[in-house]
Amino acid sequence: MSIPCKWRLILGSSSPRRKELLAGLDLDFIVDTSNSFEESDEPGVEAHQVPIDMSKGKSHGFHRPLEKDELLITADTVVIINNGVFGKPHSREQALMMLRTLSGQTHEVETAVTLRSAEKEKTFTESTMVTFDDFPDEELEYFVDNYEPYDKAGAYAIQEWIGLAGLASINGSYHNVMGLPAHRLWKELKDF
Repeated sequence: MSIPCKWRLILGSSSPRRKELLAGLDLDFIVDTSNSFEESDEPGVEAHQVPIDMSKGKSHGFHRPLEKDELLITADTVVIINNGVFGKPHSREQALMMLRTLSGQTHEVETAVTLRSAEKEKTFTESTMVTFDDFPDEELEYFVDNYEPYDKAGAYAIQEWIGLAGLASINGSYHNVMGLPAHRLWKELKDF
């Protein structure tokens, strides 16, 4: 069963969490990640601009023109702390560095979502404040060694062990921290 939608939705993301959240809205969609956009860290870009640039880049890097009734959804999530941006870690050492930085601190998770049809485009952002308890190093090493932090902004997934064991508080959308602000997306889709 699905909710009728005037668009043929395309999710331009390979994230299993984004797929799960979009499916949870009972919308029919396909996943198509064929894309020419290459994510890269641009020095000097303001932290809050990074996910916007990435989400738009993913949208415009889509491998073909959109048909009149298609709507492409792309997104990018980053963790922001002390004006620095954490994307996905590239190594065990980088994952541990990110998690040590987040331990005992409040950080911001920002997701930018781009909706694009053949005729119009809109990008919006959602921000959530997350506070972790202090983690001893052995717990951080346990997490990195037993979970897959390498495809997650800030080296963690809130729904996994680290979120269950150490989430002290959250202010904003939980689903945003998972990678897709489902409530806001629902509203934006209805207005698009």
